[in-house]
Amino acid sequence: MSSNCKKCLLLQAGENVTYEEIKEYISSLDKSLIVNDDIYKQRLSHCTKCDNLISGMCLKCGCYVEVRAKLKKSYCPDYGNKKW
Repeated sequence: MSSNCKKCLLLQAGENVTYEEIKEYISSLDKSLIVNDDIYKQRLSHCTKCDNLISGMCLKCGCYVEVRAKLKKSYCPDYGNKKW
């Protein structure tokens, strides 16, 4: 059985150290580069329903979805089935 947590964000997967680093990185971003909390939550909601999410990472591009979803110029990397 795989130890990877499918359809989980980093915090939910128990990756507390990595999640804290991601949170710190996000908080350091220029506010003009990030989306508001409502859009962020909506994007993460789509990610948590996606089969390409494993332990907080997107299998399509290798990003941490918590970072990608926060950036204004980012998009869902599932080219054939973009969710946002």
